[in-house]
Amino acid sequence: MSRHAFRILALAGTTLTFGAPAAAQTIQSGQAGATDQPAQLEQTAQSGQTQRRVSVRPYIEASQIFDADLDGGDVLTYTSLAAGVDAAIATQRVSGQVSYRYEHRFAWNKNAVDNDIHSGLARVDARVTPNLTLEAGGIATRTRSDIRGAAPGLLIGNVDNVSQLYSVYAGPSLTTRAGPVTFDANYRLGYTKVQTPTFGGSTLAGQRLDYYDDSIGNTVTARASTAPGSVAPFGITVSGAYDRETASQLEQRYEGYYGRGDILQPISPYVALTAGVGYEKIETSQKDALVDAAGAPVLDRDGRFVTNDASPRRIAYRTDGLYYDAGVIWRPNRRTSVEGHLGKRYGSLSFTGTATYQASKSVGMAVNVYDGIQTFGRQLRTGLGNLPTSFISGGQQGFGQQFNGCVFGTSGAQPGGCLDNVFQSISTASYRARGVDGVIVATRGRSTWGGGVGYTNRRLYAPDGAPGLVVTGLEDQSYYAQLFYARSLSQVSGINADLFANYYEPGVANVPLEAISGDDSVWSYGATGTYYRYFGRLGTSASLGLYSFKVGDLDSDWSAQALIGARYQF
Repeated sequence: MSRHAFRILALAGTTLTFGAPAAAQTIQSGQAGATDQPAQLEQTAQSGQTQRRVSVRPYIEASQIFDADLDGGDVLTYTSLAAGVDAAIATQRVSGQVSYRYEHRFAWNKNAVDNDIHSGLARVDARVTPNLTLEAGGIATRTRSDIRGAAPGLLIGNVDNVSQLYSVYAGPSLTTRAGPVTFDANYRLGYTKVQTPTFGGSTLAGQRLDYYDDSIGNTVTARASTAPGSVAPFGITVSGAYDRETASQLEQRYEGYYGRGDILQPISPYVALTAGVGYEKIETSQKDALVDAAGAPVLDRDGRFVTNDASPRRIAYRTDGLYYDAGVIWRPNRRTSVEGHLGKRYGSLSFTGTATYQASKSVGMAVNVYDGIQTFGRQLRTGLGNLPTSFISGGQQGFGQQFNGCVFGTSGAQPGGCLDNVFQSISTASYRARGVDGVIVATRGRSTWGGGVGYTNRRLYAPDGAPGLVVTGLEDQSYYAQLFYARSLSQVSGINADLFANYYEPGVANVPLEAISGDDSVWSYGATGTYYRYFGRLGTSASLGLYSFKVGDLDSDWSAQALIGARYQF
């Protein structure tokens, strides 16, 4: 094998794209290390950032919150008590971070309600042996439920159309060699739970969508690959996967079998061509909802559909056959990587790709173009797996992110990722997700800023004529953007700010108007700013926020928020 061929293989990694388990796509690098976590740890080691560091910082906090409706409504007042922890570890073998916060808000107004809020994010990678890596992640956050309705951004006051959710995943990855062949295997187990959404207004006219409950997912992948020049002039990869997720709502099921072969042909020290053909069988199915004498779906005490156990299993989506694609990989240096694939899949043209650029240790960007059959739980776990193991936690951001938008990394090697594509709404149905998102993060002296932008399109699938279901043929889409800025004014004080905007198109043109309404587009935008200062272990903060959302032709709903708080850090 030539030196140039080996170099491009080592930089490019595999060209394999199962397209099946999106979770599986995050480990398809083998020794090349294009996307697997061991490679990320190696990059950290090369950048001199793997000095042993363990930090655990628990805290308690008390705040006073004011929420004013600028359209002539009430001013709501809350007292908030919170407890949380920020922990991080960075060693030669383990890289990870955990940020969790529990908050209870006591309402002062009769027309306001007390509420409990859980928000947190965890990402950990541990190299047990040179060949075995364990990976885990989890999230707790509140996010939008129905794409047709209100789009609350700061989640202060009596917010409508919001659900509390939790999701975790974990599993091992194994890499070994036998002569010129590299073998990779991966397993992931995940669980997602969503509480019933809040609806306090009339923003969701018409028939509602069904409510997500919980799901359990299992993904197994395996791959064997050879480098160009080892057994053939080109690299060869053969792979397979099995993916299954079961959801409690209407006993929904996702099941997929995948097999694929790829070749990789370097044509210069920095460019390689790739092509592959695969077979896949994907099926999503569910049972009917129980109906009453009038034909209306029967609901349980949480407002979810009751499953008709006597119903046969009905197919929502099925594909069974071959697919193919070809692409190009460009790696001009260790800091730049661009890869794109174009082919035929799911009965139409399909394009996927990635691009990364690390300008320095503290400046980096990443772009991802995706296309695949998904469920809410599977897509969320994929998004979690793509987040960095060191991220900006937002501990002093006041009204800032609650991990339901873009998450920014702390280094150029892992700039972060956005979860907006899955959190645009919570879908119980399976769907084809296509879109693109990108993030950039930079640190200069005392200042850090990050930006994220993206577009996503979903075509939802459900059995034709299933009672109570109104998503058959529905195609929705959204656009999103977020900016973050933080600056340390001194060793004990600083400021930060967030700016965000979202646009949602429910896209119900193919659904009869008598079946669903409230189908106008939705705008959501806002800005926050925070000043904080520490006096030893005691910290104080003050935040201001301005937020608005607009549904269809209705007037914009504007609100302003203010917060003053004190935190004691142990």
